[in-house]
Amino acid sequence: MPEHQHANIPPVNRRFSVAPMMEYTDRFCRYFHRLLSKQTLLYTEMVTSSALIHGDQLRHLEFADIEHPIALQLGGSNPTELEAATRIAATYHYDEINLNCGCPSDRVQSGMFGAVLMKNADHVVNCFNAMQGATGIPITIKHRIGVDDMDSYDFLCDFVGKLADAGCKTFIVHARKAWLKGLSPKQNREVPPLDYEAVYRLKQDFPDSEIILNGGVTSIDQSLQHLHHVDGVMMGREAYHNPYILSQVDTRLFNNETSPPSRAVVLEQFSKFVEQELSRGIRLGQMTRHILGLYQGVPGARRFRRYISEHAHQPRAGTDVLLQALKALNEVRV
Repeated sequence: MPEHQHANIPPVNRRFSVAPMMEYTDRFCRYFHRLLSKQTLLYTEMVTSSALIHGDQLRHLEFADIEHPIALQLGGSNPTELEAATRIAATYHYDEINLNCGCPSDRVQSGMFGAVLMKNADHVVNCFNAMQGATGIPITIKHRIGVDDMDSYDFLCDFVGKLADAGCKTFIVHARKAWLKGLSPKQNREVPPLDYEAVYRLKQDFPDSEIILNGGVTSIDQSLQHLHHVDGVMMGREAYHNPYILSQVDTRLFNNETSPPSRAVVLEQFSKFVEQELSRGIRLGQMTRHILGLYQGVPGARRFRRYISEHAHQPRAGTDVLLQALKALNEVRV
């Protein structure tokens, strides 16, 4: 059994989370983010149900104890496969398992999952029921406010209502609709207008459901404003490209009295983790690509990023690269 298996999983506090992001939120990224915030809920990259059933389960599901609270995001549309994948994932004791009903990419559409699932709420209910029947871990749904021309508020309420009736308690709502034809995944994060009011209204109409707002959140101040209307906020790319923003989360959003960690302390702690992973054969560049934004906004940040980018991929690169990157940054600050 995995080392991180726990007998009792405490309730998940979803007041603030970092979004699941393909090619970004791998276990190295999550470990780094956890050093910045102890209470932020972290998500994996989306993993397809078939990848868990037929692929390298350890590679997809492995995480360190420190990463709790952590949620796994699954992609799929076959209830039987989703049930099997959920049973596999449950042995790793994630704090939440999330079903992706919001991703608009072509690859996801061809598999008939992601945002296209919103067009058939009854089928999503079948998927949810299969997953919920496989584990006691909370099953949540991440979705858009609409898809293509199916973008009325009544459509959104019907989707959420059917799942709420089935027992789903938590909905992570990306406050944009998805255009499945004509827009790239990147454009789907930027072109359809944000409609926070629709998400606020959803919370009013479903007061017993936990509604988490996602989309366009770039600051702690914004998060605090949204929290007047919803139960939680999910931040995406801003948390990745400007990760030190996460150092404010515990004090400002969870009223934790401990001081935020300094960038230097975070880098030192991450270096220790890197040493362990290097000994397992992991390449330095796989890990350090996630910390390039640590000093964003600080004089010398560009030199820090550049030194790591130029040296982390060299053969036998080790933690000395991080020390030299910090030295390059400090030379500018003197």
